[in-house]
Amino acid sequence: MTNDGDDPDDQGDGIDDGGQHPQLTTVQGWRRFVTEVPAAPQLLAPSVWSSLDEDKRTAYDEDRLDHHSRLLVVQTPTIRDVVNTGRRLVLLNRTAAYGRSGLIVSGPARTGKTTAITQLGKTIEVIHHRRHPRSSGDIPVIYITVPPAATPKMIAMEFARFFGLPVSRRSNITDIIESACGVCLDTRVTLVAVDELHNLNTTTRAGAEASDTLKYFSERIPATFVYAGINLQRTGLLTGTRGEQIAGRFGMIRTGVFNQDEDWTALIAALESSLRLHHHRPGILTRLDSYLHRRTKGMIGSLLWLIRTAAINAILDGTEKITKATLETVAADIASQDPPPRPPGGKA
Repeated sequence: MTNDGDDPDDQGDGIDDGGQHPQLTTVQGWRRFVTEVPAAPQLLAPSVWSSLDEDKRTAYDEDRLDHHSRLLVVQTPTIRDVVNTGRRLVLLNRTAAYGRSGLIVSGPARTGKTTAITQLGKTIEVIHHRRHPRSSGDIPVIYITVPPAATPKMIAMEFARFFGLPVSRRSNITDIIESACGVCLDTRVTLVAVDELHNLNTTTRAGAEASDTLKYFSERIPATFVYAGINLQRTGLLTGTRGEQIAGRFGMIRTGVFNQDEDWTALIAALESSLRLHHHRPGILTRLDSYLHRRTKGMIGSLLWLIRTAAINAILDGTEKITKATLETVAADIASQDPPPRPPGGKA
C-alpha cells in the first residue's frame, strides 16, 4: 500500500512466507490465528532419539525449532486485565445505540500490547461462535493496523483490506466506507481492534482527519473499539476537542515492564516449561530470574527474544540445554540495553 492510500486491490490471501504465518489484518489470516492451536512436540525417549536416522532427526529437530520460534502466549496480569475489561465492554455495548465505550492499551514498545488485544479478539471470536454455533459466516472481530502517516482514505482501506473488498484507484473514501460498514453490519462485527495507533499524528491535518474517520467508523459500526499503541497518552491523542471525546468514551490500560517479583518468576517458569530440549534441567531459568531481569529490563518481548533464541541455539549446536553461559552468548535486542521504561503501578 502506498502512502497516499491509492494502491489497487491486491489483497493477498492472508498468508505470507509460503503459508507459514497468518496476516492478522486479513479475514483469512485472522481466522487461521483464531482456530490454529499448534501442538507442542513431544520429547522422544533418549534411546529412541539417539537411534534416529539423519532424515528423521532433521525432521524432529525442525519441529522443535518451529515450536521455539513461535510466540508463546503467557497469561500475564496485563493480558487477563485486557481480556476481562474488553469482554465487559462488549457486554456493556451490546444494546447501545450510540455512545459506546472503548478501551485503549498504551505503553512502551515490547510490553505486550499487541499480544493483549489479539488475545482479547481471539476470546471474543470464540465466545461469539459458541453462542451462535451456526454463525460460520459471521466476522465478529476485525483487526487492523494504522499505517504510517495515515490519512482518512488509508484508514478506510485498512477496513476494506481486512474483508478483501475490491478497491480501485478510482474508489473514493465514501464508497470504501459504505462498503466496509455494510459488510460489518452483515457479518455482525462486535469488536474492532486498531493497533499501531501511535502512527496517527493528530497534530497534522491528515492525522486529525484520520482520527475523525476512525470515530466515524465507531459511530457507524455497532461494535466495541479497542486501540493499542506506544505511549498514546503522550501523542496528543487525548488533547483538544477530539481528545476530550476519546477520553470521555475510552478507558485505558497501561502496559509496562515487570518488577522482579512473583509474576516475573511465574512468567519465566511458564516459558521454561514450554522448552523441548533433551538436556535442559528444569528450574535453571527460574533460578536465573534476577539475571534475566537485568538482561531484559523486565520487558516481556526482550525475555521472549532471549529465551527463544537460546533454545534455538541449543538445538542447532547440539547442547540441548540453556544455561547462564549460553544466555550470555545471545545478543540482546537494543531496547533491553536502554534505560528501562517506568512500570505503570509496578507490573506489566
